[in-house]
Amino acid sequence: MTAATATRSKAALTGLALALGLMASPLRSSAQVSSYGDKTEGENAGTQLPTVLQTVQVTQHLNGQLPMDASFVDDTGAPVTLGQYFDGKHPAIVTTVYYNCPMLCSEEMDGLTSALEMVHLVPGKDFQIVIISIDPSETPELAAKKKAFYLKRYGHPETASGWHYLTGKEPAIDAVTKAIGFGYVRVPGPDGRLTQFAHASSIEIATPQGKLAQYYLGVEYSPKDVLLGLIDASGNKIGSPVANILTYCYHYDPQTNKHSLIVVRAVQLGGIVTVASLGGFIFLMFRRDIKLAHEQDTPQPDKDKSGEMDKG
Repeated sequence: MTAATATRSKAALTGLALALGLMASPLRSSAQVSSYGDKTEGENAGTQLPTVLQTVQVTQHLNGQLPMDASFVDDTGAPVTLGQYFDGKHPAIVTTVYYNCPMLCSEEMDGLTSALEMVHLVPGKDFQIVIISIDPSETPELAAKKKAFYLKRYGHPETASGWHYLTGKEPAIDAVTKAIGFGYVRVPGPDGRLTQFAHASSIEIATPQGKLAQYYLGVEYSPKDVLLGLIDASGNKIGSPVANILTYCYHYDPQTNKHSLIVVRAVQLGGIVTVASLGGFIFLMFRRDIKLAHEQDTPQPDKDKSGEMDKG
C-alpha cells in the first residue's frame, strides 16, 4: 500500500469513526436546545406522545376569525382589546407563549426576532406584533421586561409601538387560543406545583381584519416566508396549511428530577439520516481506497521478459 493511499485510508477511517460518533450526538445533546441551564434527557417513552400531550396540538384554523373583543392588559398596564391592533390596513403577527417559560417560549421568541431582523418591513408601520401570555397569573411588569429584552435584541427601539406584550384572564386567553387552535395543558414544575405549561410552538399571521392567514410551526422561521406571509395577509390572502411538524415544550418530571425532551421525532430522525448518509459515503470511499491499494500492491507481469520468451 502506497503512503498516499495509506494516508487517504487513515483519513477515511477517522472520518467514518467521527460520523458514527455524531450519529448518536442528537440523542445526547438534544436537551441543550434552550440556554436556561443544563438539562438532562429523561428516559425515552417510545414513539407515542405521553397522554398529557394528546391535546397539545396546533390545529390550523385558516381563515378563522380572532376574537377582536377579547380584553387584555398591555405591557404598560393599560386595558386593551385585541381588535385595537387591527386597523383594517395592516397585518399582524400573533403568538401565544408564557413569559416565565423556562424553555421553548424563549426559543420561539428568539427565532421570531432573528427572522424579523431580516424582514424589510417595519413593526408599528407595516405590521403589528402581538404576543399573548397563556398564563393568567403573569403581570404587565413581566410583559414589559420581556418586551424590553426582545426590542433591544431586535435593535430598533424606534419600533417599540409595534410590539405588544399582553396579559389577561382565562376567558380572554381561552377565546384566543381556541380561535387559533393552540392546545396546551398545565404540568408540574420543579417543585411539583402546576406552574408550567406543556405546549407546542407556532406563530400566526393575521389579516388586517383579524383573519388567520398563515401558520408557521417550530422555533425557527424563514425570513422570506414571514415576509411573503405578511405581504399576502395585507392583501387578505389566506395561505395553505403547513406540515404539522410540532416542537413541544419540555416536560419536568419531579420524580426523576429530569427534563424529558419531547420534540417531534421527525426532527431528530432527519439529523440521524443526514449523518448516516455521510457515514455511508465515507465508508464507500474507504472501501474504494482499500481496493485501489490492493491493486497497486499486486505484482504486474514483466512485459519485456514476456516479449523475449515469445521470440525464443
